[in-house]
Amino acid sequence: MEEQILRPAKRIISTKGKLYYSESFGCWNSLRFRKEIMQEFPQLREKVSKFTYKMILYPDYPEFEKVIRKLKRNKEALPLLLWLKKEPKKE
Repeated sequence: MEEQILRPAKRIISTKGKLYYSESFGCWNSLRFRKEIMQEFPQLREKVSKFTYKMILYPDYPEFEKVIRKLKRNKEALPLLLWLKKEPKKE
């Protein structure tokens, strides 16, 4: 069976969350989806299903724009934009 891309409803979602440190991997590599994402993708609550992800990092805007045009032309699902941020240290 082929992978199915989950598609959100037609509304903008902007949310912030935290990365969590994994002792076994020795890095900040775990994230937990916030309520807004869970409401938009109720399929993620299915305990018997398995989910994966595909992450692509484009090196510059021209490469990214090419991919966006291709996605639009083929009427594919929009990608989820994710920014990794480092918070300032508390003093």
